[in-house]
Amino acid sequence: MTDAAVRSDDETMERPDLTQVIREAILDAQFAPHQRLIEADLSERYGASRASVRTALLNLAGEGLVERLPNRGARVRAITVDEAIEIVEVRIGLETLCARKAAENLTPADAERLRALRSDIEAAIASGDLMAYSRLNQELDRRIRDLSRHGTATQLLERLRAQSARHQFRLAFHPGRAATSAPEHIAIIDAILAKDPDAAEAATRAHLSGIVEVLHGME
Repeated sequence: MTDAAVRSDDETMERPDLTQVIREAILDAQFAPHQRLIEADLSERYGASRASVRTALLNLAGEGLVERLPNRGARVRAITVDEAIEIVEVRIGLETLCARKAAENLTPADAERLRALRSDIEAAIASGDLMAYSRLNQELDRRIRDLSRHGTATQLLERLRAQSARHQFRLAFHPGRAATSAPEHIAIIDAILAKDPDAAEAATRAHLSGIVEVLHGME
């Protein structure tokens, strides 16, 4: 095998990891909206080849997290409130489907883990730890997607959630939002634990419709 082929194979192995690393950095606000993403800087920062960085940025542009600028490289794309509202409206259909499937697929082992997560959410709210509450909300979302075993819905939701992550973070700290959303999350969990697909769908729809209302207030 030639050196060029070895480099090509190495880069192919790097791509998924590097895309994930940069994605997480954007979602964790290590890069701000509209901040330029310079290939040379990213290459040095992550110890990756320029070609791998370029591929990762192209992947993230396809996800809507990065935008390519003519002759100026790439930058973090800012998501408007209007876009965030549209994303949540689309999520309603997908997440209600996942909630239904989760209720249908629940096993005793799944139920035990879901009850533990329910307790953690209640504890975070009781202690006023909004950072922990925000993380637990994301964990609940992932858990429901996993329980649904619906690959297509999961892939679409992961992409949509990546695009609206900053607005989700703001929502968690919106005055009074946690007091409203916590019972909504508990209602979703309880419906899934009861293996009631209709209740799980209704609770999920009510929760996401509330998010749309709050986002309208941020316009």
